[in-house]
Amino acid sequence: MLELSRLKNRIAVAQAKSGGKRHGALAALEYARQNWTLFLLALPGLLLIFMFSYAPMFGVVIAFEDYSPRTMFASPFVGLRNFATLFDSSIVGRLIANTLLLNFMFIIATTFFSVLVAILLNEVRSTVFKRVSQSVMFLPFFMGWTIVAMVLFGLIDYDVGTINALITKIGLDRIILTDKPEIWPFVLTLIRVWKGTGSGCIIYLAVLISVDPQLHEAAAMDGAGRWGRIRYISLPALVPVIILLVLLDIGRIFYGDFGMIYAVIGNQANLYSTTDVIDTYILRALQSNSNYGFSAAVGLSQSIMGFICVFGANWLVKKYSERRGEDYRLF
Repeated sequence: MLELSRLKNRIAVAQAKSGGKRHGALAALEYARQNWTLFLLALPGLLLIFMFSYAPMFGVVIAFEDYSPRTMFASPFVGLRNFATLFDSSIVGRLIANTLLLNFMFIIATTFFSVLVAILLNEVRSTVFKRVSQSVMFLPFFMGWTIVAMVLFGLIDYDVGTINALITKIGLDRIILTDKPEIWPFVLTLIRVWKGTGSGCIIYLAVLISVDPQLHEAAAMDGAGRWGRIRYISLPALVPVIILLVLLDIGRIFYGDFGMIYAVIGNQANLYSTTDVIDTYILRALQSNSNYGFSAAVGLSQSIMGFICVFGANWLVKKYSERRGEDYRLF
């Protein structure tokens, strides 16, 4: 009798679960029917994501082949040989270290200055000054990296550069900055901050503008100064957005900024020791032997490592959120 009773309970539980699933499916269909216009608006975006993010995933098979444009996906299967070529390379450690270091510096510096500029602009009371400042800081975002590189080398050129001209005016010797690879990670970071701060602060400024003004008024009535209001109202409001954007940046931490580094560094091999990243190395590999399978293996490795980094960072954010009693996770 006991076994029969247990069996009946299991059947009842299974029926309840299946009924709940059917109810959930019906509810989802009903929601889709009532909000079909929202799904229709989302359809172009979903199609674009499928075409440019999911459909190209079929090309991952190239990483496991000795790919040739003549045979395409029927090329000989070589297994993990392309990956072995990558990790057996004597410079792979340097490439990974440079990519991680540069991206780490870019993320920290651009996030810090974007938040700082957003807070400073939010404290400005003159609307005209705020709009002019935003426009001026946003202009570098529209400049191509080729133009930025031309301006940079116009400043640092040994013969006619502005910096060397000023140095000689005060009686010092000219310097050759392109012979000092150790300073170029900082030079690239400075360029990245100059170009990206104006556009990066827009999101943070939008968050600060959306903060209820009554919070600031109440804090001021309680005796909080400007720094106190920034510390206890503005910064906590920015924390979720900062974490979200940093997590998204971490997803591409194994991808170097190819456009910037290729335009600014170019073929200056004496700077490769600190500025050569995975993406620029792939380009040189393709130019030398057109090994498409090797390039695909490198790209797949970058994606896998970035995937692991995102999950690891999201796990740390989850632990941090649990301590604060809030939820800052990306997923």
